[in-house]
Amino acid sequence: MFSLGSWLPAFPGLAWGWALLDAFLQGLVGACAVSVLCSLLKVYLYIQCLNNPERQLEKDVIRAQRAVLEPLHVLVLTGVLALVGSRVAALVVLEFSLRAVSTVLSLGKGAHSSQLYLLCQYSLGCGVSCGLSFLLEGAPHRSWNLLLAAGLAGLLALQCQRLARHVCALYELHSRARYCGLCILLLSDGHRIPALLRRALALAFAVADLAAVELINRDFLSAAEAVRFWTPLTICYTLLVVYMQEEARQSADGGPVFRTVLVRMGGLFILLLTVGRWSDILHVLVSLLGELWCLVRAGVLLESCRRQ
Repeated sequence: MFSLGSWLPAFPGLAWGWALLDAFLQGLVGACAVSVLCSLLKVYLYIQCLNNPERQLEKDVIRAQRAVLEPLHVLVLTGVLALVGSRVAALVVLEFSLRAVSTVLSLGKGAHSSQLYLLCQYSLGCGVSCGLSFLLEGAPHRSWNLLLAAGLAGLLALQCQRLARHVCALYELHSRARYCGLCILLLSDGHRIPALLRRALALAFAVADLAAVELINRDFLSAAEAVRFWTPLTICYTLLVVYMQEEARQSADGGPVFRTVLVRMGGLFILLLTVGRWSDILHVLVSLLGELWCLVRAGVLLESCRRQ
């Protein structure tokens, strides 16, 4: 009744197979959302570098990124998001939301906003996956809905990748010659890309936070169990946010970005050793790989954000 497999004869393990397919499709939608984010940021940063004579070297580095590796990035991230359980994905989403609010309140609007967008890549993928899991729970023909969502997300990601390749190859020429309508549009409105991303991410994480809280709370049989879980989680996340803010103030290089990933995942690992399940421990390790993969892939863009 609830998935593609409901129309087929019942075979041993068939339900497990369709559940795996649903997890893969959810991960694919999340990976495509990350790809769209990175492509639009690449367009924005390339235009900013092009307009600044002192940043021509950064422009060349951004242009030199190999577009052929993007499908590999999406495939690996899809596998990671498919393997991560909804419980750990929900915790990752809540942790980033708290960190984002703290960063925005402490720094305000400024050059660090673009870097924050890049740091949310893996959390965005988890948020989209959590949101789909919650919104489609119990929906008729769940797998068909996910297949449609994956198709639309993939089409949008491909178009954004094509836009990034077009801008890196031809924007400099077309913007001067006023030849291409797309490049003319970016010439006049390209500075609005961060505002567009900010609104889209705020909406995505608002839905993801609600879904994350509901996905976590449904595992508790009583309010006492919920309190025993949420109290150490809140304390742990608060200490992590304070530590990361202090680390960011003391250093401006790329080291803290990777150190904070290890500290955050290490804190979550220790927390789940006491209040979680054994499967959660494995999912935290998978999440660590996903975070590092996203940061390594976006290393050039992160460096450009820091210099900006």
